[in-house]
Amino acid sequence: MTGTAAALLWLAAASASAGSLRALDDQELAQVTAQDGISFAAHISLNDPTLVGAVSDSRLSLGFNGDGQNRYIVFKNVRGKVDMFAVSLGVQTRSDGGGDYIAIGLPGFVRYTNLGFESLSVQNDPLAPVTGNLGSLNINGTVSLQGQVRLWSH
Repeated sequence: MTGTAAALLWLAAASASAGSLRALDDQELAQVTAQDGISFAAHISLNDPTLVGAVSDSRLSLGFNGDGQNRYIVFKNVRGKVDMFAVSLGVQTRSDGGGDYIAIGLPGFVRYTNLGFESLSVQNDPLAPVTGNLGSLNINGTVSLQGQVRLWSH
């Protein structure tokens, strides 16, 4: 028997012996511990021009109303790629005994590839042709982060 076949048999036997799932009441659920929580990685691609049917004139508009007049900040052709890992999510106990908190671990690695926008303008109509350009942005690089964002209630 090969190592792969033996591993599959062991996995099937372990699954069968684990029993069926059942609902836990609040007291039982409070006793469950899970070590590290969950971690995930992400690959985000915005308006990739290499995709079939890619849009060549995309816009992200933010509207504001001041003195009775609408104005829009228009970002033309927002695009790029972001790769990040490992963002973690877990529940930890507060050191002051005040209960638990949700710990969101910052990603240890983030890579930006051509992330940015072609132009930035302020317009009265978000669908009108872009005639002004207050700047553009293009980010390429990597970032390493450490630490947590902690959320709890009082």
